[in-house]
Amino acid sequence: MESYKILLKRNKQWAGKMLETDPEFFTGLSQTQKPEFLWIGCSDSRVPANEVTGTRPGEIFVHRNIANIVLHTDVNLFSVLEYAVTHLKVKHVIVCGHYGCGGVKAAMGNQNFDQVLNMWLRVIKDVYRQNKDELEAITDLNDRANRLVELNVKDQVEKLCKTSVIQKAWKEGNIPCIHGWVYGLHDGKLKEIISIKPKKNVIDPVYVYEDI
Repeated sequence: MESYKILLKRNKQWAGKMLETDPEFFTGLSQTQKPEFLWIGCSDSRVPANEVTGTRPGEIFVHRNIANIVLHTDVNLFSVLEYAVTHLKVKHVIVCGHYGCGGVKAAMGNQNFDQVLNMWLRVIKDVYRQNKDELEAITDLNDRANRLVELNVKDQVEKLCKTSVIQKAWKEGNIPCIHGWVYGLHDGKLKEIISIKPKKNVIDPVYVYEDI
C-alpha cells in the first residue's frame, strides 16, 4: 500500500475511535472553535502541538514555520495572530521552539542555503550576533545550539510584544499572556523560558503605539 493511502486508512481508524469515545465529538467540533491558546511553533514534524500538550482538537490554534520565527513582514503569521487574538480572543500566545532544531543549527554556520532560506535564517543569525559573547563562551556546540534555541524563543516572544496586534489587545481586554517554551526531543518535556503578562513594560518605547 502506498504511504499516502496508509494515512487515509489511519484517518478512518482514528475517526472511528473518536466516535466510540464520544458519539457527538465531530458534531460539536464542527459547530465552532473556541481555543484558549495560540501556538507558534516549529514546522519540525517531531513537535505536534496537540500531542505534546495533551490537548484535543479545538483547544489550540496553530501556526508553524521553520524555527518558530516571528517576522514582522510575514503576512501568513500576522493573519493567524490577528485572527487568534482579535476574533478568537485567545488568552495565551505560546512561542515554542525545540532543542536540536535544524533551523537554529543551520543559522549557526556559514553554509549557503540559497536565497529564501538564507533570508529566513538571517533572523536567527541576528539573535546569535546579539548574544555572541554568551554563546561563544559555551564550548560544546550542541549546548551552544540549545542555548541559541532558548534565546531565539525569547527574542520571538519580545517581537510579539512589539506588534500593534498584541498592544491593542492588551489595551482593550488585558489579554493575551505571551509565553516562550522549549520542547525537549530527548525527554518529551516542555521548559518555560519566559512569560510576559499584558501591559508589562518589556520593550523599548520606540516600539509602543500610542493611538491604537
